[in-house]
Amino acid sequence: MILIGHPWIESPEFCRVYSLDDIKKSRPDQVVLLEPLVDSHTLASYCQKNDLAYAVVVNTLDDAIYANALGASYMICDEDTAMMVQPIAQEYLFDTRILVLIHSEKEISRIARGGIDGVIFAEAIC
Repeated sequence: MILIGHPWIESPEFCRVYSLDDIKKSRPDQVVLLEPLVDSHTLASYCQKNDLAYAVVVNTLDDAIYANALGASYMICDEDTAMMVQPIAQEYLFDTRILVLIHSEKEISRIARGGIDGVIFAEAIC
């Protein structure tokens, strides 16, 4: 299980971006975080073409399929969406990892029992 933002485990910082300029200003050790694909598909294409690690917020199964096709490293979603997407991701061998946004360590066990790829603490996002 992937744990992003836990104080005991080294992990990349995720940085919200809203424009191409924001992406260009991001540090190489950061994972850029895009808003839902409906608003950021052109930025996702840019990241894919330039081999930049990026994450995208996913709210539907369709968004998850597109995120994987566009080469996202991670998709971030709520628990219900993750439970719907994870079996499809396993069936089709998605390269994109599914992360559930959490606010407490107490949530990790529940997410793990659901077989989700990982979690990201809200504090890991700048």
